[in-house]
Amino acid sequence: MKLIVGLGNPEEDYSKTRHNMGFNVINKIAKEFGIEVNKSKFKGLYGSGIIENEKVILLKPQTYMNLSGESVIQIMNFYKIPVEDIIIIYDDMDIEPGNIRIRKNGSAGSHNGMKSIINCLQTENFTRVRVGIGKPENKDMISYVLGFIPEEEAKILDYGTEIAKNAIIEMIKNNVDSAMNKFNKKKEK
Repeated sequence: MKLIVGLGNPEEDYSKTRHNMGFNVINKIAKEFGIEVNKSKFKGLYGSGIIENEKVILLKPQTYMNLSGESVIQIMNFYKIPVEDIIIIYDDMDIEPGNIRIRKNGSAGSHNGMKSIINCLQTENFTRVRVGIGKPENKDMISYVLGFIPEEEAKILDYGTEIAKNAIIEMIKNNVDSAMNKFNKKKEK
């Protein structure tokens, strides 16, 4: 069983922001495979289904970004999911919009949701899919990740979430290395 977690913020006001790329990827996966992400437990919304003959749980933590780890650890412990079967999807400013980067482990960088997950799981050794959102022209990071997205950029970000969805399917069908070889083509900023 795989646990696929998309990071974001739960309120409707945040639904169309750069910080909700993880939620957007989960929504795309859920739609493609007919998985309803509507059960409320473990401080999150989740649903289960089958992708490429593998049972999966899709999770959108409802704790707000900075406490995402609380939701992940609860569902992980309940279903006894090993850390190597967890995939975390989140936005990353160090990657250009429209690109993704898959890694098998690593630090949280400046991402508070990832800091929370690493703190709660007590390890950095889990797969993550970083969806590029680029850096703001000014230095106001909070307004950038939570603010309005121009229509042209929204299309590029949507493309990035589509690539991330396809990469996750590849991971489940084959493995993480195969997905990294296919989808980690562009250089980070």
